[in-house]
Amino acid sequence: MIEDLTDPRRTEPPYVLTEREMLEAWLEFHRTTLLLKCEGLDDAGRKARPVQTSSLSLHGLVRHMAEVERGWFRRTLLNDAAAGYIWSDGADDQELVPLDDADWETDLEIWKHECALSRAAAATKQLDDTGLRRGEPCSLRWIYVHMIEEYARHNGHADLIRELVDGQVGR
Repeated sequence: MIEDLTDPRRTEPPYVLTEREMLEAWLEFHRTTLLLKCEGLDDAGRKARPVQTSSLSLHGLVRHMAEVERGWFRRTLLNDAAAGYIWSDGADDQELVPLDDADWETDLEIWKHECALSRAAAATKQLDDTGLRRGEPCSLRWIYVHMIEEYARHNGHADLIRELVDGQVGR
């Protein structure tokens, strides 16, 4: 499955959609890509950090993206001050390490839950609706584009990590 990432859960969006449908479809495509990159490995494989100069692991990336989902959709778009950090105190990337006591199934469910909450938050807004990011207005459109970029960048990391962990490659 990882060789070509062919999976019925992951479909490339059609070439012609409305703007919102396109943004939502590409975000779902990338969310699913991250999930697929993590499947078929044991706990040690998902927690492995095969690049010595990096703290990135597949498990850590899933935790990171849960924090990113929460930050952009709940704290920024909905201005939800009660949506605190899951694994950190707000300092950069504390969710990536350490993972020694991290439980994959629990963390995966947290990520899936944050994705569901993000979908629900976005469903209540139009693309031009804004929340606040560092005191500045930030539109749902900008959030969608940023989230696609964030997942795409980290999915590239996931490609490399997966190849170094077990030799599996994919597009």
